[in-house]
Amino acid sequence: MLYFILYSLHEKFSVFNVFRYITFRAILAILTALVISFFCGPWVIRKLQQLQVQQFIRQDGPSTHLGKEGTPTMGGTLILFSIILAVFLWADLTNFYIWVALLVTTGFGVIGFADDYRKLTRKNSKGLFVKEKFLYQGAVALAASLMLYFYPTFKSTFSVPFFKEFLPNLGVFYIFLAVFVMVGTANAVNLTDGLDGLAIGPVLIAAGTFMVLAYLGGHVKIASYLQIPYVSGSGELTIFCGAMVGASMGFLWYNTYPAQIFMGDTGSVSLGAALGAIAVITKQEILLAIVGGLFVLETLSVIFQVASYKIRRKRIFRMAPLHHHFELKGWAEPKVIVRFWIITIFLALIALSTLKLR
Repeated sequence: MLYFILYSLHEKFSVFNVFRYITFRAILAILTALVISFFCGPWVIRKLQQLQVQQFIRQDGPSTHLGKEGTPTMGGTLILFSIILAVFLWADLTNFYIWVALLVTTGFGVIGFADDYRKLTRKNSKGLFVKEKFLYQGAVALAASLMLYFYPTFKSTFSVPFFKEFLPNLGVFYIFLAVFVMVGTANAVNLTDGLDGLAIGPVLIAAGTFMVLAYLGGHVKIASYLQIPYVSGSGELTIFCGAMVGASMGFLWYNTYPAQIFMGDTGSVSLGAALGAIAVITKQEILLAIVGGLFVLETLSVIFQVASYKIRRKRIFRMAPLHHHFELKGWAEPKVIVRFWIITIFLALIALSTLKLR
């Protein structure tokens, strides 16, 4: 919106030519989303408290969490508002991939909102039924995947790190891969969102990493030099990732330990799906598994715990997801959070290093 208005003035005033650069607009998107989420945060917290939109804690969880009962939740609405407004202001709204990312983020956000709302009405930690949730998420992801698959310039190839010439074309099966990545990442981030700031920190790091990947993959010369998949038009997602970074930073100010607000499924599910959609568009699905390795570990801990108990009647971890296991081992909550952030930074650096190992 502002991008079109300001850039249109470049013919009369050359200084406005700066708005055509993706990097400059990405910085503006970061700052815009950060300012919105930071300054609107206190008002949102007060409003949620007035409406009694509060978190209900699992009774079978760590006893230290019981004191968090009543903390305002559904803060994901603030994150989504910040991202969407920043994108509308600074992104090229004629770009197809921007609209796909917005569809996925908003669609999953609505599903997360419905899940949070049902928890409120039932006054417990159980929201939508699992099958119901996966059905809705699958429908949104399928719609986005079909849009990508039938888009004329989008290729259904699959990129594998370290192998520059191995780009298998999955054909119609790419649709199923895209759905799996979006739905899987959405729920992986949701499982990680169990401690104050634990999920939003890695999301911020992953979004920052994909801000770099989207820019490189959308620049024909740089992509050719690095021998990574070039996706024409995907560079505009740098602005979208920038908005995610800014919104996450602003929200983290209030979500850090001890949290004044939780993002709920409204935030965790939509942010995870957004990362999945961006990974699919930029052809970096495997790198998402590396950058988001923490999300993968949290998900696997739940899968292995359930499978082990059903088969052997024994648990592998003291409690799943994984962060609860370390809590019950005696780690203080802030220690778990910061150490998991460090792991995510380490994984992000590994993912970026693969760009030169081809």
